[in-house]
Parts: sequence; structure tokens; C-alpha cells
Amino acid sequence: MNFQVTVQPSGRQFEVERDETMLAAAIRQGIGLPYGCKDGACGSCKSKLLDGRVIHGAHQAKALSEAEEAAGMVLTCCATPQTDCVLEARTVPGAGEFPVLKLPSRVISIERAAPDVVVLRLQLPANQNFQFRAGQYVEFILRDGARRSYSMANAPHLLGTPPAVELHLRHMPGGKFTDHVFGAMKEKDILRMEGPFGSFFLREDSDKPIVLLASGTGFAPIKAIIEQLQHIGSTRPVTLYWGCRSKADLYLHDWAQQAAAEMPNLSYVPVLSDPKPEDGWSGRTGFVHQAVMSDLPDLSGHQVYACGAPIMVESAQRDFAARCGLPPDEFYADAFTSEADKQAR
Repeated sequence: MNFQVTVQPSGRQFEVERDETMLAAAIRQGIGLPYGCKDGACGSCKSKLLDGRVIHGAHQAKALSEAEEAAGMVLTCCATPQTDCVLEARTVPGAGEFPVLKLPSRVISIERAAPDVVVLRLQLPANQNFQFRAGQYVEFILRDGARRSYSMANAPHLLGTPPAVELHLRHMPGGKFTDHVFGAMKEKDILRMEGPFGSFFLREDSDKPIVLLASGTGFAPIKAIIEQLQHIGSTRPVTLYWGCRSKADLYLHDWAQQAAAEMPNLSYVPVLSDPKPEDGWSGRTGFVHQAVMSDLPDLSGHQVYACGAPIMVESAQRDFAARCGLPPDEFYADAFTSEADKQAR
């Protein structure tokens, strides 16, 4: 038995099959709902259930607390309707614009950019027109059916010929996928992937100044957004804050400096939380989101795009709204939730 979900205030409607989550059905039918991890860990898909009844699958309390659930909030990524439902959620123009494709990809190169980071380049089939928005991600489908998500680090216009995507992977010791990438993977290996996914991408209809906030390999989709801004000739003021532990972790520091040199409206502020003595670091130190608040105590007229460790994203979202006046709906985030994070629910 199928159920119908109506999204307010847009009035869009879609069908949800038995035992299917709201978000899976929305993605399948090209309905642009906000979301991130698709796995009950990040809270990006949190919406209000105005009418109807759902059952929630496993999720983390930080994504949806018992109090929020009692108040009628749902996570569409793990909410299965039991009746027809009315949902209050912002629709995201462009989130469902391009078809989600399953396709093979061939490893072109594996470049060690830092001791625990590789830049992976994957060739895509030329006969499948893979389209995405800068900031979105793909999922690798492993042999046992498990999935791992990584953001594309190049903008769509830089896919090249033949088309290829760039991904930034940090080694998670004991990780099923990254152990393989850093150990046995070699050029010309074939990987299965599916995408594009995610509602983390540039809102081009705004003229507000932009803060780009990254930690670690959360820099990947931020890099794609910078390339997109340059491609469209945007004149919006943009400040990139990239937080890492030590200088070696700023694995594309030269790229970021070069981008800032080429784009008059782009400023780059690297921030190290634990610089090593041998780094000879004279730049900013501490927590990267606090550097933003120090420089921009009034964020009421800004947009923020944040990507990286969940603790950084959560701290920035909370503090920017509470202390800097950032409108909550101008904070766009993609928290890099690892498999270990997901198992902690």
C-alpha cells in the first residue's frame, strides 16, 4: 500500500511505497528535500510532520532528540509513513534536478596529498551524462552492499574529456573502504558508484556575502564551490576558512592561495588547531569556527557553507546563530559522518 506525502508550503506531492522512507521516495521522484547523510546521523533532513503518522528507524539523538520527536519533528531519511502525511519542509530547488545514476568508474590516479589524505581521480563512462551540482556527493557501493559517501572536489564544468571526478579521502584506520584505498587499490581498478546526492551546493540566486567553512577533507566540496563561483563570474565577497590540525593537513594550501590570488573577491584564512613546532606557523590558531566569529561578529547578512567534522559543523551552526545573528536558514552544511560515528547511535 502506497501513501501520499504533501510538502508544505510548496504543495508538492509524492508517493511513498510500503517500508520506504520519505527521503528515499523523494529522491527517487526528483523532489528536492534538504538532506545530508541519509543515515539518521546529521539532522539535515529534519522537518515538521503537520499531519499523519510515521515510524522512525535507527538514528542518533543529536540528529533528532526525544523532545523534538514529541514536538512533531521527523527525520525524513529514516521516517517511514504509516498513513498519508503532510510535511512542512523547505524544498531545495536543484536538489532533485539531475537523475541519480549507478555507474562504474575507473581509477585514473591515487595521489598522496598528505600522510593520511589521497586525492583520487576516477574516470566516468563517456556514454552516461553524469550531472551534478558543485558540493554534491557520490556513494561507492562495496561488494557486500555497504556504501561510503564522498563529495566531488571538482565543479561540473571541470569534469573534462573523458569525464572524471576528483575525490579527497582521509584514511580511517580499520575502515573497510579507506584501508583498501590506502593499501591495495591501484590504477585502472573499477569502482561502482551512485549519485549525485545531497542538498549542499551553492545557492546562486542570492547576492549575500559567503563564508566557506571547512575542516580537514571537508575542503573537497568547498573547493568545487569555489570553482563554480569562479566559473559563473560571481562578484559576491567570499571568505574561505580552512581548519586543520597541523600544516601538513592543509593538503591543498597552495591551491587555495592561488585561487585567492586569481579571484579578487575571495579571501583565504587557514587556521591550525595544533601546529607542530617544525611548522613554523605564524598564522591563525585555535578552532576554525571561532576564527570566523572573531573576524565577522555580525553574520546577519551572510550565507555560510560548512563542511567537515560533525563537531565543527554543529558548533558553527549553534554559535553563528546564537552569537552572530546568522539566520538559521542561511546555514548550509555537510557533516562528514564516518561509519564509526553512525555505529555510535
